[in-house]
Amino acid sequence: MKDLSQLLIDFLEYLELERNVSKLTIRNYKHYMERFLGFLGGQVLSPSDITPEKIREYRLFLSRYTDSHELTLKRVTQNYHLIALRSFLKFLIKRGIPVVAPEMVELGKAESHSIKFLERDGVERLLNMPEISTPEGFRDKAILELLFSTGLRVSELVSLNRDQINLERKEFGIIGKGRRSRVVFVSDTAAEWLGRYLKSRDDAWKPMFIRYSGKTPDEDDKTGESRRLSPRSVQRSVEKYVKKARLPVKITPHGLRHSFATDLLSSGADLRAIQELLGHKNVSTTQIYTHITNPQLREIHQRFHRK
Repeated sequence: MKDLSQLLIDFLEYLELERNVSKLTIRNYKHYMERFLGFLGGQVLSPSDITPEKIREYRLFLSRYTDSHELTLKRVTQNYHLIALRSFLKFLIKRGIPVVAPEMVELGKAESHSIKFLERDGVERLLNMPEISTPEGFRDKAILELLFSTGLRVSELVSLNRDQINLERKEFGIIGKGRRSRVVFVSDTAAEWLGRYLKSRDDAWKPMFIRYSGKTPDEDDKTGESRRLSPRSVQRSVEKYVKKARLPVKITPHGLRHSFATDLLSSGADLRAIQELLGHKNVSTTQIYTHITNPQLREIHQRFHRK
């Protein structure tokens, strides 16, 4: 029988070929499982080394883990490690290898956190912050408009190519999280700014959004791929404009996704429709927004409170 290190390689290949998961997910699962195997210790490990007691000790290890900067793992990150272990155990069972039941890997109770989003006036202030007299500002204006118009994830935004969006129909298809496809609709305002931004470009590079600073691009790069804007660059830009607008809420690109969803819900949009627009696999994920804003409850409060 193969040892755990060899089985881990088989597991990662299974995720790529059979489950068709993203490269980022495979990278994360590899990291989580290598940490688990490192915790078990030993040169050659077998599936029988994964015992209920070892799993309990591993949960304790994750809870008490600190890195070189004395930083601990957030509860959600601890759970990511345990979810990866569960998936690995399910894979072994599918292969007919006797191993402890995946249900033995209990997840910790998730930390509650408030969802940060902007009201419509806050969004408008943020959208007006970029200086459109510069190429960077023009680009950032188009990015902010597109983020709020579509609810795109930042990874989906930076992966866009110029020929992907139909500005006449104001829609485009995208492959999002979990390799799920969906149709994304663009508002008139966002389409206008995106069109103006593209017309201002004098290059024929493939990426929709490019960087104007940083390391020198590869001379052999004819498509402009080395110029593609990174998710971190978008995050830094949004942080800059949030500070410039002096907004009371520290908003990230994902916060604009939340703002998009809450704006739709506040206007009476159906929860199932919002689920489709956001690309959520389950409506239970979308239901988090019902805790933020509910027009009917607000109306009841205004009608009956202190009357």
